[in-house]
Amino acid sequence: MALMLSADLSLDLEVEGKPAVHARLRGVENRLTLEVDEAGAFAGARDAPVVRALAESLAARGILIRVESGGRHLVSLGAVSAPWWQRRATGTRRIRVGSLRGAFTAARSRASGTESVLPDAGLIPPATLWPLTPTLRRPVPRPVTTTHDPARGGTPRLTLAKSDLWAGERQPVFSLGEHTTIGSDPRADICLPGLEAQHAVIEHDDRDEYVVTAVAGATRVHGAVIDHQMLRTGTRLEVGEHRLVFTREEYADHGRPHGGRVGGEVGHQLPQPPREAF
Repeated sequence: MALMLSADLSLDLEVEGKPAVHARLRGVENRLTLEVDEAGAFAGARDAPVVRALAESLAARGILIRVESGGRHLVSLGAVSAPWWQRRATGTRRIRVGSLRGAFTAARSRASGTESVLPDAGLIPPATLWPLTPTLRRPVPRPVTTTHDPARGGTPRLTLAKSDLWAGERQPVFSLGEHTTIGSDPRADICLPGLEAQHAVIEHDDRDEYVVTAVAGATRVHGAVIDHQMLRTGTRLEVGEHRLVFTREEYADHGRPHGGRVGGEVGHQLPQPPREAF
């Protein structure tokens, strides 16, 4: 399918140490004319690959650009078919030399070592996929994963949420083991002032879950007083005046369905299959 255009564009090309080159691109539908005041401006030795790539891209869209200088036809790019003897010189049938002046100009520019002025092909943005149908195909179904980590890992930890942090100060982080005690006793795994000697305990059970149990004093989860509570990533645990936040890496956090969240407000979360006994 041909692409229809309407163009009237003037441009100046400046090359260091040389006069500026003036050009004008105009035309309608799929036939355009590029007028340049310097015939050899785009005939540098390293410009040929870029010109060939441009010609092939124009041809794929049914566009023809006729390059002229001083009223004379130099070359046509795009939706053309060059004779075989020109293809041997240009490397593509999508570039057709329009006159002997065009061929002479290109040969003279290359022989004199005219500096390349066009961008390297690596700077040209990739073309839009065409047709667009492949971009609308449904994604390939992926196998379902779970958060059942047989190694019982995930770096479970509690972070002390302090409201009076100084700039650059880091919040204390406490790693959780199989049996973690919280209290004011110096022998407690997590020792915090103002608590009972043994305020609460966190156990790592056979289901690979971390469960907090109140021992003495007030123990809250999200503001509600609890006796026992399973911890999930983001759970806010309050002991006395201290607030701790539980975190476990997502691949091992059983609260994450199928190993991760589904984005979007209408995302449908499927439950995980039952875990195997450890």
